Formats: sequence, structure tokens, C-alpha cells
Amino acid sequence: MSNSGPNSSINDPEVEGIEDGASDGWGDYPLDAVFVRTETRSVSEVVKRIEHKRYVLDPDFQRDFVWPNQKQSKLIESCIMRIPLPVFYVAEAPDGRIIVVDGLQRLTTFARFLGNQFRLSGLASGENRTGSHALEGKNFSDLPLNLQERVQDTQLTMYILDAKAPERARLDIFERVNSGEPLTRQQMRNALYNGAATIWLKEAAEGDAFRSATGQTLNPKTMRDREAINRFCAFNLLGPQRYTTGDMDGFLADGLNKLASLSDRERKKLRQSFDSVMALNRKLFGDHAFRKSLASTDPSPGRTVINISLFEVCAVTMVAFLDASLSARVEQRLHDAVVSLFDDADFVRSITYSTNSTLAVRNRFAAMKAAVGKAVPL
Repeated sequence: MSNSGPNSSINDPEVEGIEDGASDGWGDYPLDAVFVRTETRSVSEVVKRIEHKRYVLDPDFQRDFVWPNQKQSKLIESCIMRIPLPVFYVAEAPDGRIIVVDGLQRLTTFARFLGNQFRLSGLASGENRTGSHALEGKNFSDLPLNLQERVQDTQLTMYILDAKAPERARLDIFERVNSGEPLTRQQMRNALYNGAATIWLKEAAEGDAFRSATGQTLNPKTMRDREAINRFCAFNLLGPQRYTTGDMDGFLADGLNKLASLSDRERKKLRQSFDSVMALNRKLFGDHAFRKSLASTDPSPGRTVINISLFEVCAVTMVAFLDASLSARVEQRLHDAVVSLFDDADFVRSITYSTNSTLAVRNRFAAMKAAVGKAVPL
């Protein structure tokens, strides 16, 4: 992961007011809890499931397939030589599909080779690897039947993360076993909940309204942009009052499940509301929307980084004003009400420290609702 500790703003220069949910140890879980089970499947079984879209090899967070031909060929050669392979880590998605956590390159290689999509190369000995080798230049269909079956029958050991494991535990395990480039929590969520909800987040993040309101400063590669929008969806659809455990990972997952359960029409309406509230915040606060610099008294303040907690509370609370016809005077009162909150030490603390705690969430939403409600009664 890219962030750790109680407040990731310490380690992530792009954002503040965000607390990733990673635990430092297993003290949060019963020592005899079983979150992972082991199954053995043949290469042919797995490839067949890949072809039927039962295995997800292309979630957004996964890197493009990057293994060179020689490395793919070595893997196939290992199967033919009956060399044991490292284990694979996968996770059950809520819809029953299998998400590849660790082993994407190897499984993609098997699918490509059995599909005759590349020829074995680079297996010959010698400096230039141009010598003779029994497998050199052959694709799957060129192999004799006994060697084809040897590849197909190769046994793969799968460690499967249970779909019923607590959300935070699933993400903690996901983080520990992934041997590739470290992933953010949102990238993990994007894989585990890949579908209508994650597509919605992606499209909303690419929208002009969000990009304008945030100044395109939330990193799309690490999905910081989608994480901010995920928070808006969770608190907007479920309500801040439903946040009662301090488990932000679980709450954001519940938000994705709720978003996925909506009809296409309801998701379209939510997108309209989201774009409109982004435009409203941009209009009220300009370049300083969702940033602490919006409260600066400097006539030409420098723009600070996005504060994710301020984003979620401003975005969700301002939805209440979308159907109102706001005059310039009323807009100014809304602006001043939000700025005045920075004189409230409890509010500032709630968007700065331990931001995932139930107290911090309750305080910032209550303070924001009271301030804007007093300034502009609906």
C-alpha cells in the first residue's frame, strides 16, 4: 500500500484528512479465524474458467500483462518438466467470481499458451540462445499429446480468500500476499467489487465536474479520486448515522454494494446529483474547494492539498441545496458558514486526526449540517 499509520496525510503529499484502514497486526481478529482455504486445480480447469469469465484477470488495478516471451516460455517448460510452481492467491468476489490477487502473469500465460497465442522461445542454451531445444518455436498445438496433457494436468495450489471474511481482514490479507506493485485500499476494493458500482466510480472520476472541482489533483493511478467518490456514495446513500463501528473499509464496501443494487435510472440520477454538487462546491469555493486554504485570510492564499474528510462532508451536505434556487447572497452565506467552521477546534480536529473514528465522523457532519442549516434554512 502507499499509505500507512493513523493518518495517511503524513505519507501521502497529495491528500490529507484520510486514514487508511490497514491494521498493524492480527490482534483485531480471532487467532483461530479461517479466512483462507486451500484448493488444488489443474491448469486446464483454471483456463476453462478464465474463458468463461469466472476468473477476473483484468481489474483496473492490475498492471498490463508484462511478462516477456522468454519468461512465459520458462513457465510452460517448468510444467512440462514437472517442476512445482509457487502457490496462487485469489479472492472470492461477492458475486462468486474469482479475483486474482497474486498470479496474474502466470495464469494469463497459461490462458495464452493453451489458446495458441505465442510460441515457446528463449529456451535453448548458449549465449545467444539459438541452439536446439525440443520445445523451441512450438505453440500448444504443436506439442505431442502427452506433453499437451502434461501442461493441462499441472496442478495449481490456490489459496482462496473467503468472501465472508470481514472486509478489513480481506483487504489486510490482500495487501500481505500481493507480490507485485503495492496497492492502495481503493485498488483492492475495485478488484473485489468490480462491476456496476466500480464502473460508476470510474466514470464519475473522469467527469468534467469532478475534475474541475478537485483541480485534477487526486491521483487516478492510485485511485485516490475514486476513493473520494466512494466516500461520497457511502455517506450519501447510507447516511452518516449508519457509520457506527469505525470500520471505514466495511462502510465503503457497503456503499459499493448499495450503489451496485441501484437501478440504472437511480445510478444515473445519483450521477447527476454528484456532478451538480461538485459544480456547486466549485462555484462556492473556487480553486480552494475541499481544501483548508478556503479559510485562509491571505488575499492570495496558496492552494493546499485536498482534504478527503472535508470533501466527503462538503459534498454530502451540499446535496440538500441542489434543488434550491440560490441567489448570489445566499451562496455567499453558504460560503461564509463553511469558512466559519475553521474557527471550531472540534471540527478542524475531525477532518485532521483519527478521521475514521465514529466521533470524528459524527462531529464533522453535525457541525457542517448545523452551520449551513443556520445560514440557509431550507
